[in-house]
Amino acid sequence: MESSSSSPSLQIHDLEKNDEETIKKTEDLPINRYKEMMSTLPREKNWANSIEDFYQYQGFWYMDFILEGVLSVQENFKAKPTDIILASFMKTGTTWLKSMAFAIITRLSFDLSTNTSPLYTKGPHECIPFLEYDKMEKIIEIPLLGTHIPYTSLPKSILDCGCKIVYIWRDPKDVFISLWFFLGKIFMYSNDEPIPLEEAFELFCKGIVTNGPYWDHVLSYWKAKLEFPEKVLFLKYEEMKDDTYFYVKTLAEFMDYPFTIEEEENEVVQKIVNMCSFENMSNLEVNKNGKYHSSASVPIDNNAFFRKGKVGDWENYLTPEMGTVWM
Repeated sequence: MESSSSSPSLQIHDLEKNDEETIKKTEDLPINRYKEMMSTLPREKNWANSIEDFYQYQGFWYMDFILEGVLSVQENFKAKPTDIILASFMKTGTTWLKSMAFAIITRLSFDLSTNTSPLYTKGPHECIPFLEYDKMEKIIEIPLLGTHIPYTSLPKSILDCGCKIVYIWRDPKDVFISLWFFLGKIFMYSNDEPIPLEEAFELFCKGIVTNGPYWDHVLSYWKAKLEFPEKVLFLKYEEMKDDTYFYVKTLAEFMDYPFTIEEEENEVVQKIVNMCSFENMSNLEVNKNGKYHSSASVPIDNNAFFRKGKVGDWENYLTPEMGTVWM
């Protein structure tokens, strides 16, 4: 395993020199040509009354603009063996995972003691783009990419090149509650409201949710973990909350950026734990008042990605009967 101390210094990303061809292909892609194919797919009601229906593709449900992004990367994205894919279902700890992975990989380029990391001025989703939502622009050249795409629908180049994948999952009851509140904020941008919680709960249980069914999404990565244990790291949100220090070290080792004994003695691991904590990240100015500018939708307030970050919050919203559905 290669030590992080031997990794090359990170450089500011030069779009004209490094990614001009990739970005041009993304900009020129005729997304509308997917519309005809999408019109033939099964459809179900969305979680907001005026939003277009979900489309079912390869066994999973998507909003139209998300499915267009999935189809685009399946056709065009070329993964490299050095890429590290941070995969998740929505609201399972995506923002937290991105923050930790970014902080680990960039720790030699930015002084953790002086708050110079880009995480202090840019949201985690701006630091690490989503495959299906964003143009492949990075503020610095690092191997990290995020996605909500299930394993079985990932671009073939990812599966073929053998790049590493980190997957995070979470108690589905907390996922549902967090997602319902998150989408409520998103729907406000179109002057819409989400359907009642009880109705959304029924749809979630049936698997009719963005990137759902949830358990099929989790299972796709679990099977990949069993088949390729050296290539897939399978993390559980609740366990990471219980021992964040241990999992920051685990994540660093898996990504081939392990901490040295000297770094541990200098509390570098603990500094990353503290920097990426919900309390710290949610109180940064960029995450209180900044916006995430996805190429696939309207800008989203960064504070929408930070609600509570607690385990078991579902008990404040679901009935005991609803809470037994996934027991």
